[in-house]
Amino acid sequence: MKKQNKDLIIGWHPVQEALDAGKELTRVMVQRGAADERLREVVRQLHALDVPVQKVPKEKLDRMTGRSHQGIIAFASPIEYVPLDEMIARTYEQGLDPVLVALDGVTDVGNLGAIARSAECFGATGLIVETSGGAPVNADAVRASSGALLRLPVARVTDLKRALKFLGESGLNLVALTEKSEVELADCRLASPCCIVAGSEHTGISHGVWNICHVHARIPMTGHTGSLNVGVATGIALYMRQQSSES
Repeated sequence: MKKQNKDLIIGWHPVQEALDAGKELTRVMVQRGAADERLREVVRQLHALDVPVQKVPKEKLDRMTGRSHQGIIAFASPIEYVPLDEMIARTYEQGLDPVLVALDGVTDVGNLGAIARSAECFGATGLIVETSGGAPVNADAVRASSGALLRLPVARVTDLKRALKFLGESGLNLVALTEKSEVELADCRLASPCCIVAGSEHTGISHGVWNICHVHARIPMTGHTGSLNVGVATGIALYMRQQSSES
C-alpha cells in the first residue's frame, strides 16, 4: 500500500472543507482538463486566496495518491501565515524594531529551513516568503529548520517587490545580499530596522527586487570560491546584524 503524506488532502470534498475551515494550504494540484464545475469553483476560491494552483496530468495524481482523488489534491501548510502589516505592527507593539528576512526565489527546502533557523537564532522578528516560485513551507522545511518555522512569524506575499516597497515606506532599511557589490556588509546600517533580502541559489536577486533595495552588500571573502551558499550567507548577515545592534 502506498504510504500517504500526512500533509496531503485528497479529493474535492476534503479540500473544500479545508478551505471552509480556513486551513492554510501550501499549494494545490488539479487534474488537467477536468470539467467538474465543483473543481472550477474550488480553483476560483484558491486564486482569491493566492494559493498556488498547478494543473497536472491525471497519472501524476494517481501516482501520488494511489486511490481516488476526484481530480484534486492539496498540501496543508504546517504553519499559519501572518499578514505582513500585522507582523510589523506586532513587532512595534512589543517594543522591538522589525528585523526581517525576505527570500527572493530561494527554491531549496534545505536552504529555506537553514535560513529560518538562523533567523530565529539571531533575533529576526519575521520571515517573508513568496506565494509561488520559492521553496514550499512544508514538513521537510520545518525539519530542516529544527522547528524554527513553527516559532518564527512567517508572511507569505504574492508580490515581493510590492511587499519590500511597503517595508521601505515603513522605515526599514532594505539590504540585498550579493557578491556583485563593492559595499561590504559591515559598512551597512544593520542595527536599525531592516530587512535582509536573500536571492535565488542560481540567479541571485531579481532585477526588480534589486532596484527596490536601498543597499547592495557583499560579505568579504579571502578564498577562491566565488560565492557563499544562500543559507550560509544569510546566517552570517544575521549574526553581523546582531553584533552591530549590541555594540
